[in-house]
Amino acid sequence: MQLKNVIDSPCALRFMLDRLELQSGFARRCLLDMEMLTDASGIGDSYDVLHHFVGFLATTDPVRVSTLLFKLQALKDISTTIKNLEHNATLEDIELFEVKHLAILTVDVKGLLHEQGMDRVVEVPDLNEVIAILDPDGLKIATFYIYDSYCQQLRDLRAKMRQHPELNDQLLLEASEIELEVRADLSKKLQPFAPAIRQALLALAHIDIYLAKAVQMKQMGLCFPVISSDGNSRYEGMFHPQVKDALESRGRRFQPVDISYGLKPTLITGANMGGKTVVLKTLTLCQYLFQFGFGIPARSASIDVKSHIFFCIGDEQSVEKGLSSFAAEMKNIDAVIKASRKERKILALVDEPARTTNPTEGAALVAALLQVLAAADMSLILTTHYDIEPGDARCLRVKGFDNGVMNYSLVEVHDGEVPQEALNIAQALDIDSEWIALARDIVNSNR
Repeated sequence: MQLKNVIDSPCALRFMLDRLELQSGFARRCLLDMEMLTDASGIGDSYDVLHHFVGFLATTDPVRVSTLLFKLQALKDISTTIKNLEHNATLEDIELFEVKHLAILTVDVKGLLHEQGMDRVVEVPDLNEVIAILDPDGLKIATFYIYDSYCQQLRDLRAKMRQHPELNDQLLLEASEIELEVRADLSKKLQPFAPAIRQALLALAHIDIYLAKAVQMKQMGLCFPVISSDGNSRYEGMFHPQVKDALESRGRRFQPVDISYGLKPTLITGANMGGKTVVLKTLTLCQYLFQFGFGIPARSASIDVKSHIFFCIGDEQSVEKGLSSFAAEMKNIDAVIKASRKERKILALVDEPARTTNPTEGAALVAALLQVLAAADMSLILTTHYDIEPGDARCLRVKGFDNGVMNYSLVEVHDGEVPQEALNIAQALDIDSEWIALARDIVNSNR
């Protein structure tokens, strides 16, 4: 699965990418085309490289970092030109310019990384020979022209044109034929370097990506995760960057959450507005960030590698398919069940399933879902505000109101009973007092 396929997940992955300070559009396209890593060694290698770039930012003169970032802004996608070169085509002047420009940029970036010992972290090919082919005068200027130095006959012909302008029409034709031969000769000389040129293009994009990830880790206070080896995932001080930013912009503070889960189903209960959905969004976001090699929004994290990630959140009407919210939700959950019968390394996060149907059937669907997936040997985190029998599921509850203030911490409980705090929350929101008072009377009379 590529990053571009999940960027619009409701967990707010796009928020993270939009705040990634990439220097080039090509690097962004490379990032979006990246496949989700599903093996621990690949994820570990990715974080090893990111560690080096975080250290690079911390120990390198800011002027040198700025210089590197500025140079990466010049990176352009010349994949089509490289493909033409690989197929032995004769390159046009603009294509030869693109190759020369990339070669000079590569040598400059490689030199900057070498000064800090970073050229061993990302392998950048040496394109000095490419520059020598396209820069016969050794000017090291990122422009291209069919120089006189390429061909003595062309040099003589151009001199004759300057001396006898009345012959230019005839001489221009002769010159253009020679220039075509020069282009063909240059293309032939460059063709063996096509793999190195392609490697350089991708290496510079990856450098751009790793630098942007390292900057983002510092700016957002993200952490490096530990790759779990026991099937369990644990987070301390986990936060959702988008929600945190939104609260802080209004002068409020986001309350980080500690949570862990394994292959046993985890049921999270709590009243509406208790933060359950934010927990699921954050867990989904963290899993994607982990498997695409980003910093994790937490104080510390140990995360298990998964092959499939499902995030089922309510109110997902499908206009195109003519499905209601309930029908769309049922289809999404059904996909989780079907996948669980084929795969083991699954993480499914299901937010308040069946909340749009009647409470009796809704509670039955949730309880049955827990039973069906409990035997699947997968990671399931499910939130609900239904009172249900949790079976073997581990039960967590949002702590709720604590001395008149909402506490979003998760506490372990022994059943799936949902605290009745809807009226307290409504009162805290300054909802009409008569309405709330009458509702309390009705609740008390039914006890």
